Amino acid sequence: MVQVEEAENYKNKGNDAFKSEDYELALSLYNKAINITAKDSRDMATYLKNRAAAYLKLKEYEKTINDCNEALDIIPEDPKAMFRRAQALENLERFEEAYRDAKTIFTVDPANKAIQPMLGRLHAIVEERARTAAQTSNKVDQMFKLAFDLTADNDKREKAMTNLLVLSKENAAAEVMLKNGIIHKIQQLVKNEKHAEIYINAIRVISQLCKGNVQRTISVINVVGVPWFLEIIDSDKEEIVNVAQYCLQTILNTFSGMDSKKEAIPDKKLCEEHKSSIDTLLTCLTYSITNRVITGLARDAIIELVMRNCHYTALNWSERFIEIRGLQRLLEVCSELEEYKYESAMNITPSSRTIAAACLAKIYENMYYDEARAKFNEQVDDFVKSKLLTPDLESKVRVTVAITSLLRGPLDVGNYVISKEGIIEMILVMAQTDDPLQQKTACECLIAAASKKDKAKAIITKGVDILKKLYTCKNDAVRVRALVGLCKIGSFGGDDASIRPFADGSTTKLADACRKFLINPAKDKDMRKWAAEGLSYLTLDADVKEKLVEDKAALNSLIELAKTGDQSCVYGVVTTLVNLCNAYEKQEIMPEMLELAKFAKHHIPEQHELDDPDFVNKRLTVLCKAGVTSGLVALAKTESHNSRELIARVFNAICSLQDLRGIVVQQGGAKVLIPMALEGTNTGKKQAAQALARIGITINPEVAFPGQRNLEVVRPLLALLHPDCTALENFEALMALCNLAGMNETTRNRILKEGGLSKIENYMYEDHVMLQRAATQCICNLVQSEEVIKTFEGNNDKTKFLTLLCQEEDIDTVMAASGALCVLTSANKTCCRKILDLDSWLESIRCLLANPNKEIQYRGTYLLYNIVKEDVDMAARVFETDVMEILMAITKLDDQECKRAKEYAHKCLNAGEELGVIRKPDDKLPH
Repeated sequence: MVQVEEAENYKNKGNDAFKSEDYELALSLYNKAINITAKDSRDMATYLKNRAAAYLKLKEYEKTINDCNEALDIIPEDPKAMFRRAQALENLERFEEAYRDAKTIFTVDPANKAIQPMLGRLHAIVEERARTAAQTSNKVDQMFKLAFDLTADNDKREKAMTNLLVLSKENAAAEVMLKNGIIHKIQQLVKNEKHAEIYINAIRVISQLCKGNVQRTISVINVVGVPWFLEIIDSDKEEIVNVAQYCLQTILNTFSGMDSKKEAIPDKKLCEEHKSSIDTLLTCLTYSITNRVITGLARDAIIELVMRNCHYTALNWSERFIEIRGLQRLLEVCSELEEYKYESAMNITPSSRTIAAACLAKIYENMYYDEARAKFNEQVDDFVKSKLLTPDLESKVRVTVAITSLLRGPLDVGNYVISKEGIIEMILVMAQTDDPLQQKTACECLIAAASKKDKAKAIITKGVDILKKLYTCKNDAVRVRALVGLCKIGSFGGDDASIRPFADGSTTKLADACRKFLINPAKDKDMRKWAAEGLSYLTLDADVKEKLVEDKAALNSLIELAKTGDQSCVYGVVTTLVNLCNAYEKQEIMPEMLELAKFAKHHIPEQHELDDPDFVNKRLTVLCKAGVTSGLVALAKTESHNSRELIARVFNAICSLQDLRGIVVQQGGAKVLIPMALEGTNTGKKQAAQALARIGITINPEVAFPGQRNLEVVRPLLALLHPDCTALENFEALMALCNLAGMNETTRNRILKEGGLSKIENYMYEDHVMLQRAATQCICNLVQSEEVIKTFEGNNDKTKFLTLLCQEEDIDTVMAASGALCVLTSANKTCCRKILDLDSWLESIRCLLANPNKEIQYRGTYLLYNIVKEDVDMAARVFETDVMEILMAITKLDDQECKRAKEYAHKCLNAGEELGVIRKPDDKLPH
């Protein structure tokens, strides 16, 4: 009995809190009542209904429905419980269920006035939805009849499949399509479909149905099974492989809560819920890496999927990958040679080994503790040992090729393997045989091993004579590789003009030799690729740079090689371009350290006169006009972060020249720079972001970043507003953001959402004039947003600081600060009062009104008018100073440029008269 009274007491207090609109307190009190009440009692039903009402006010609709359901289990068809459930269902847009409850209430309680408007409203919605659903169903039926009829006209079928793709983006249509068996129909269709566009769009429909919807994704997999996706990715047509790869990535994204954007992170809860499905998918992909019958393109796509999802920033699956011996499978791919075909050989592309090496590097990156790295190395050891158990030609060649891939991927592991007893000796012996295949593979491994001066010493002492001898052989494929080895050794002086490992003129001779291979149309792409790699080492020499940039044939061959998009060409081509642009990392030498080095008689690097800015700028112009941007766009699809950094460096160097930025945009540079600015090495992201900033300064953002791109570019630009970035990077980012902020409200909202306002404001306090100016100009555009204006109304000194900036000597800063104040004071009176609360407000107003710049003077009068109009107190404060005399002086100016300032000076004086705080000079005093 006591508990019943206590529960009733809690309920009554809860009702009082509810009436006072303190719904959180009401909820707490109803909970207490529920906790001490018998489960199936009528009192329990009452308390549940009351709690449901509180949940409804707090917009916790699912909880409202749950409480109403429990109350209705106790008292079926209770009108209050049903009404509250109907309200919650309507808010969740479950209109048919809400309408069902409303009809029941009307039947039980026809006099209920509250239900009648709801019933009418829901009836109209349900009728409209039924009509739309019928139309959608008809549309789907019509498209089905056309799209899946192999005897119909292909143009009509293509149009129908495109329409189904559009419909699949609508939730209602997607459900109808699923219900009508579209998955099974597509599964049957792709078995016989010959028309590529129909096939591709059919797979896109599957992707769209899966996108962001777990239930539909599970339905799709239940119908077709995971192996079906591996079947469709197995194609020799790049478009089909790409669309199948995207479909598999979409499924992984849906199960993990990621999306296709590079910066997306998985949802831990979703990943845990769908751990089994994710594991199955990635396991199937891992086992398919060494599938002997799939195409090379499919293999590359599968390895890329593993690479994208294994990393700790994605699905963190690397350890599981190693556990199921995925490393061995990757190393098998790394050890394949297109030229060396045998019975069990895999199909590979020229990019396969490069992609596999990048994947190895990505997985090794996840091995952040010693035990994991030891396991990684152990599996690599097992692979090498298993191959060398049978010391035949094939085993030696394949091990050497795999080591080369390791040296191009996880370098530490490659160095670990090559330092093993007997490995380097085996490679040197192979290089000295008469077999071209052994010579080629040994040469490649020696080149990859000579990565750092200290590690390359042993190879140089033992291998340089071998390389020279191989360069004299008749086989071009061997010669070009030997040439690259010599080029790499010849480049150890870097860009230091005082160091020459070989005799003077040798680097130029080596460059000429590379050129012959590069421009000869009779040579295959593989040789031209190696020639480009040779130039990547030699172009550290300024003489070689100048010679190459003036050689149109060589330059065009280099760019055409880049346009192929072959991933194995990336390093050679892009490094050569980085060197031509002088876009490599340069060590800043402090004058004091230079003097100290001279005193200690240490070697001091010397810059070549041909590396002066004028020569570099000329090279940049030649490269850009020759179409280098198109080549960079083609190569930018690489998954290697280091390669992306090099590409970003070239883009940024080109964008440093204002006249070239338009060409970069025209050739698709801005589009590929955005993803590079969001994912990659820190330097790579910074370089890409700075290139985007430079484009955003010069070119109208609507042209440079059309559509959604103007929103995507915001985050990279804001990343440059960081203390670790240079003042130039800060400045360029602020300028680009200023232009973006002037575009539209959507872009301004994105800047705010990404936390841009506080970052930009920080630079208004900088001592650096240009940074302060750029930040103030950016704020001037941002104050067009109501959200930003609200921040100035708050309890802070932002408005006062803008007023202080009006006293600065820099005209552009004053222009921006006064412009921002004009907008703020037009919007509300709070900012007007804040200005007058500043001790030196009068000095700022005088600076504006007496400014020789007519635009600033006009802004001063406009700002003053906003302060004095309709506010007696503020007008009195203003006109008790000498401001009135300044305004009167402005009204007497004859200059046409002062027309607007004169107009607002008159308006200020008239406002003062109307408010009675000033009078005209000729007014008589009252008697």
